[in-house]
Amino acid sequence: MTSIYTNGDNPHFQYVLGLGDDALILGHRWSEWLSKGPNLELDIAASNLALDLIGQADLWLSYAAELQGEGKSSDDLAYLRDTHDFRCHWLTEQPNTDWGLSTARMLMFSVYQYIRYERLVNSSDERIAEIAKKALKEVTYHRRFATEWTMRLGLGTDESNRRLQKGFDTLWRFVPELFETTAWEQELADKGIAVASKDIEAEWTEVISAILAEADITMADTAGKRVIGSRHDGHHTEHLGHILAEMQFLQRAYPTAQGATW
Repeated sequence: MTSIYTNGDNPHFQYVLGLGDDALILGHRWSEWLSKGPNLELDIAASNLALDLIGQADLWLSYAAELQGEGKSSDDLAYLRDTHDFRCHWLTEQPNTDWGLSTARMLMFSVYQYIRYERLVNSSDERIAEIAKKALKEVTYHRRFATEWTMRLGLGTDESNRRLQKGFDTLWRFVPELFETTAWEQELADKGIAVASKDIEAEWTEVISAILAEADITMADTAGKRVIGSRHDGHHTEHLGHILAEMQFLQRAYPTAQGATW
């Protein structure tokens, strides 16, 4: 499929677009906890996580729009693309079945984002380095938040441990996709612009395994286990379509509302 909103011949654009889509979709997932959290404090925490991530998405997608060079904005990229045009990792799309799964997803992805941003602050692209530096401060908190809740649930009651373990067990199959590296991403990494996803895997595995061992949670062997398809080819889980139907409805249903900005 092709679209006016993506440009497969512009790897720089595709890479930054993926950074923005990850933050946007995970931010939307955290926004869904507002008024539904286990307690008032976590309602507020979830909304703050969502705001951080959507703020990061705005920065990444604004830069992606500049790289695309078609006069579009971050809003255009967020609200007017179809499912096959998104480049977010499948892990970010997974629904909030309960607090245990949301904690597992946040730990997995915040550690991934932290390592990625920590390396991107040295990008030869000054804009990427600048955004990564700002985002790293927020993701440092996200990682700490997820780690603390992993400990609370893992070392809490039998029920809390069971729910957290179930959350991780549900999500392990999406982990290998985090580290898939395309030829064009490797070329960007060789130029110092990007970080090759495969180069993050060893550190991610070391950090996650240490946290889960302390939290009494079993870590699965994900080698050779993955869902067929690639985000780079526009393939996603069925959940992304439901997210976009909700997130994009107003902008698409009422054309007079177009032009509104974040």
